[in-house]
Amino acid sequence: MIIDERSYTTLPGKVKAFLEVYERLARPIQWPILGEPIGFFVTEVGTLNQVVHLWRYDSMADREQRRAKLAAAPGFSDYLDAATPLLLKMENRILVPTAFSPLK
Repeated sequence: MIIDERSYTTLPGKVKAFLEVYERLARPIQWPILGEPIGFFVTEVGTLNQVVHLWRYDSMADREQRRAKLAAAPGFSDYLDAATPLLLKMENRILVPTAFSPLK
């Protein structure tokens, strides 16, 4: 099992607009393909104007297969076109659980 941690930093004051675009254009396409995320968060302290979401995959191969399907899904490019101008930075990390992690 791996966790894909994705952090999107919006332009100042654009978190609400980004979330509205995501919920309207991406969520209906993304969740059926990737599965329900572990969580979707906004920052209150530290790096501001940031949206962080966590996705669970069985393996890197599982992630690659599902993300390729998402990229090819009809309508997903509409989300990218609408969301990209709202973003300052996009980052992701792959997290691997330790032997004693409760989440495996």
